[in-house]
Amino acid sequence: MTNHMLKGMRLLATMALCLFLTAWASPTENMGTLPSYMLKTLDGKEIDLADYGKDGRPTIVSFWATWCKPCLNELNAIAEYYPEWQETYNVELVAISLDNQRTAAKVPSVVKTLDWEYDILLDVNGESYRKFNFATPPYLVLVDSAGNIVYKHSGYLPGSELEVEEKLKEISGK
Repeated sequence: MTNHMLKGMRLLATMALCLFLTAWASPTENMGTLPSYMLKTLDGKEIDLADYGKDGRPTIVSFWATWCKPCLNELNAIAEYYPEWQETYNVELVAISLDNQRTAAKVPSVVKTLDWEYDILLDVNGESYRKFNFATPPYLVLVDSAGNIVYKHSGYLPGSELEVEEKLKEISGK
């Protein structure tokens, strides 16, 4: 076999493995519930993350930072669909900033400039990294109407928001 053929076979095997793993991790598989820990709103009020996803609505939890370009791209892309998702799926979105004490002051102006209609919470201590076991944002979690985490996604590529919509369709039966 030629080197080119071997590379093609490796690529095909990698793609098959990715498809298998995607199919194996059922999108509606229960991955637990939102952990309980305190975060702050932009006006300083303390909120327990575990309180989200308990009102019978699906909830998207997006972890982001002002310094993270893919995070901003993801939340801007979702912003285009969010009004329709609210109407169709009755979904809520909470965007948790992972900015530290030094950069958290930028969060309100970024949110205002980008005109996001999401609940914005601050995690200046990085507790989210530990609670959800991820290394870098963006990181997104989808919670069904019963409060169960049913989908997790790390990173962002254009079009990832359409995958989130597919998961919303699956859990809502629409």
